[in-house]
Amino acid sequence: MTAILVTGGAGFIGSNFVRQWIEEQRIAVVNLDKLTYAGNLDSLADVMDDPLHVFVEGDVCDGPLVSRLLAEHRVRAVVHLAAESHVDRSIDRPAEFVETNVVGTFRLLEAAQQHWSELGEPERSAFRFLHVSTDEVYGSLGPTGVFTEDSPFAPNSPYSASKAAGDHFARAYHRTYGLPVLVTNCSNNYGPYQFPEKLIPLMILNAVEGKPLPVYGDGQHVRDWLHVEDHCRAIRTVLARGTPGEVYNIGAGCRRTNREVVEMIAGVVDRLCPDLAHRPCSSLVQFVTDRPGHDRRYAVDAGKLRRELGWEPQVDFPSGLEQTVRWYLDNRTWVERIASGEDQRERLGLGGMTKDGVTR
Repeated sequence: MTAILVTGGAGFIGSNFVRQWIEEQRIAVVNLDKLTYAGNLDSLADVMDDPLHVFVEGDVCDGPLVSRLLAEHRVRAVVHLAAESHVDRSIDRPAEFVETNVVGTFRLLEAAQQHWSELGEPERSAFRFLHVSTDEVYGSLGPTGVFTEDSPFAPNSPYSASKAAGDHFARAYHRTYGLPVLVTNCSNNYGPYQFPEKLIPLMILNAVEGKPLPVYGDGQHVRDWLHVEDHCRAIRTVLARGTPGEVYNIGAGCRRTNREVVEMIAGVVDRLCPDLAHRPCSSLVQFVTDRPGHDRRYAVDAGKLRRELGWEPQVDFPSGLEQTVRWYLDNRTWVERIASGEDQRERLGLGGMTKDGVTR
């Protein structure tokens, strides 16, 4: 067995994972991506010509294609990252999330189970299917507490509900068929190559351009931030040493309110771009109508991953955030190419309201 299959490898987390894997593991990657709005080959420019990287444009819902790739490349592991991932977008277009995150995960599990069942030893015992999921499947926390691997599922958006369904299918394929499945539930990622619909890149680009910095509700919603490179290292750790059938939460314990994050970004942009006419960028903050069903607080306990597998985050939030701001400042061509024509950073997910918060 000579390769791993990565789904969604042209997206934000996927492209970072593929680059890190090739650089540090030097094992072949078959990269399957549908190249939707958030998947872009520009994010893979560093590895497109690497002989260890095989890119295939295709859909995880295409079972025959997946089966062919598993057989042709003698795949030793699947890292399933392909997903529709933006909560606001899921409010407007939930069917797309069901199709990719639920049906796509099912099709992939079906193909992987068939592939695995036909392997001989020792390949069969070594095979792994890693399903990458989110802490949002657990719902929303109150003022205290953390999500553990035993927290009950309570998804509050179409996005998190679709990911929870995928988690359940992954568990079922392990328990019913014996497929050696691993599941990870990560906290909010940030870093380079993230599509600018998400909070951090959106605020960076708007701050540089003098556009409003929209903060939902009162800005006191708490997220637990994880640098994408730390997340990729965690995935590699779980793939190498995790126990099939187990769930591992991934988080760095970097908990900030959305308002704090936006103000930190504004301060970094002020410092790195002293010639901006609209400084201080914090003056651009605008509080806007809250997202329907907006989860109040996330906090992830990654103690199991640390204790059992020895993973530790390496990037602290202030330095990681500055690194991210610098990346977006230095890569405007990438930003312009990936974001052109796709909602143009307009607000989504108003749930039947206009952009001014008026019910339709």
